[in-house]
Amino acid sequence: MKHIIIALFALGLSFPVFAKIEETEVEYQADNVKLKGFIVYDSSIKAQRPGVLVVHEWWGHNEYARERARKLAKLGYVALAVDMYGGGKQAAHPKDAQKFSSEIANNIELSKTRFLAAMNVLKKHHMTNKNSIAAIGYCFGGAVVLQMAREGLDLDAVASFHGSLGTARPAKSGKVKAKILVAHGGADPFISGEQITGFMKEMNKAGATYKFVAYSGAVHAFTNPSADEFGKKFNIPLKYNKVADEDSWRELQQLLKSSFD
Repeated sequence: MKHIIIALFALGLSFPVFAKIEETEVEYQADNVKLKGFIVYDSSIKAQRPGVLVVHEWWGHNEYARERARKLAKLGYVALAVDMYGGGKQAAHPKDAQKFSSEIANNIELSKTRFLAAMNVLKKHHMTNKNSIAAIGYCFGGAVVLQMAREGLDLDAVASFHGSLGTARPAKSGKVKAKILVAHGGADPFISGEQITGFMKEMNKAGATYKFVAYSGAVHAFTNPSADEFGKKFNIPLKYNKVADEDSWRELQQLLKSSFD
């Protein structure tokens, strides 16, 4: 178990000046498939607090997803980096990433089953307020959390960072319970203008509460500092954008605060 000491001021909760970050590997199951998650929280906060699920990029449950979970723990939440592929499986090449992510993205019921299994783990954690749950996702994970909002899951908020916007099963009127944030790269070649327009029409028709933020010049994977490395290695249009990353994280904090107050 790892401990990280940092200064902490967040959530308006009453707690010591220094945080004590606890990290725990967890195993859980969905339809007899073993899934490997990662829970992080600040044990210096004695009260239960909201929980946030973190859904990984198409690369799988890797260190980047865990680092985002740590950032949430430092803000005072219980965070669970989930495993949507099973066995903690990760992709080493875009072809594998496409294969793994498509298996989940093209099967909404499977995606929902695995997401709910992770949500149940988070709710059962002794430091989680089970009545206050949100989810965030990156790329593939962004599409996952948006679909879970469309499905009407009991989530206070969801945030998609450079995630896909289309769906085979659009939201029905009045079904979306979560407040939605979409942080989009304005120059993302994987998302067309038609997809953006279609998403907004869908959300408006469903009566959803959402905010769509487009970052000019930002391309796919703009929140991931490793994006440049992946982009060069595999010759795909990925690039980190510090301004978009930091601003979208501030947007997320505002969303969570307003959703849990």
